[in-house]
Amino acid sequence: MRLKKSFNKKVLFILVSFTVIFFASCSNTNKDSITVKIGHVGESDRAIWKPVQEKLSKEGINVELVSFADYSIPNQALNDGDIDLNAFQHHAYFYNETNTKGYNLSVLGVTFISAMNIYSQKISNVSEVKNGDKVAIPNDPSNGGRALKVLQAAGLIKLKDNAPNNPEISDIAENPLNLDIVEVEAGSIYSLLPDVACAVINCNYALDFGLNPGKDFIFQDNPKIYDNNMYVNLIAARTEDKDNEVYKKIADAYHSPEVEKVYAEEFKGAYLPAWK
Repeated sequence: MRLKKSFNKKVLFILVSFTVIFFASCSNTNKDSITVKIGHVGESDRAIWKPVQEKLSKEGINVELVSFADYSIPNQALNDGDIDLNAFQHHAYFYNETNTKGYNLSVLGVTFISAMNIYSQKISNVSEVKNGDKVAIPNDPSNGGRALKVLQAAGLIKLKDNAPNNPEISDIAENPLNLDIVEVEAGSIYSLLPDVACAVINCNYALDFGLNPGKDFIFQDNPKIYDNNMYVNLIAARTEDKDNEVYKKIADAYHSPEVEKVYAEEFKGAYLPAWK
């Protein structure tokens, strides 16, 4: 009888010990995992982040993508702490936002340069643009400035020799065709294609609306148009978090052959890796 009681106590002790270890293990697993919220614009970006999410999930890092409707929100959301990182903008836009709005943000790493092509539903070549035609470009300072450089590369306008990195319409020195350059919100430009001769459209919006950046253009963007990395896209963090090891892991995971493969296959070469 005593032997049986002793045996039962030993079994109970083992079961209790196993339960404590099991729940402690589960608790530690939950404690060690971390969720990082990354803001982006345009649903097409989700395909780019998929291999990053898959890779980091094995290390207990859950990359949660937070979608925003337009460019005006993600930097404020990051600055306010609503998200942890964002990846939607190039350096020109980033510097304009941080300088004019006082956001305390830093560049964590580069991603790609995207093709900002000229598209049209009326003509098949930029040489067909006529005198007085309407041309649509984004209305925000950095994308609008880049669009003007694309128009210059296409031979439609000429900017002043001393034009800044982000030129404005007032920086146009020559407009031989007297083009009516219409500035509109970047996400709305595609809807104006039936009403203008052509338009300079951001790559992510072109993809979202079914355009093929590798085929559908009437003039193709080229990185050689630009003198610096102002139009290279980036991952941004709050300045206080720029040395965060988990965030650095995310940037490193992004700089991978798997992401390059997505660029080539999903985006038809419209995105070019900037980290190489």
